[in-house]
Amino acid sequence: MPTPRMKIVLVTPEIPWNTGAIGRTCVALNLELILIKPLGFSLDEKSVRRAGTDYWKHVNLTLYDDWVAFIEARKPTRDQLYFFEEHGAQSLYEPDYDPDGYLVFGCESAGLPKSLLDGLEDRVFHLPMLSDKVRSLNLANVATAVIFQAMKPQLRG
Repeated sequence: MPTPRMKIVLVTPEIPWNTGAIGRTCVALNLELILIKPLGFSLDEKSVRRAGTDYWKHVNLTLYDDWVAFIEARKPTRDQLYFFEEHGAQSLYEPDYDPDGYLVFGCESAGLPKSLLDGLEDRVFHLPMLSDKVRSLNLANVATAVIFQAMKPQLRG
């Protein structure tokens, strides 16, 4: 099986346990985890150990000071960017994911900044829910669901 090239991007994550859990998923699938500062926690192993356990040391981690620095360094095409928000216009099941794509998630309390999404509304996706009793799901759960859906063709072998 070829090495996956998809990347996970967390923009200003606030909760270390979510980042740790997502990092663990990245290790399991050989994905790069990109964190956009500011972070709501320290990256020392103690802060992320609870969810990342002893896997955190294996995370392929890249940090950027802000979104602009990330864009300038990586230069992703528009079609490589997939943003996930609870009010995205399309379901996460709609796109054919670019194997070199960037799956982008916002912080737990506020999601992605509106300014970041301006002009990219067609690149914003949501995770469908059947009950109106739940406003949103935990970031780590959503990210894991999205990652496995996006990588479905690669994981089939």
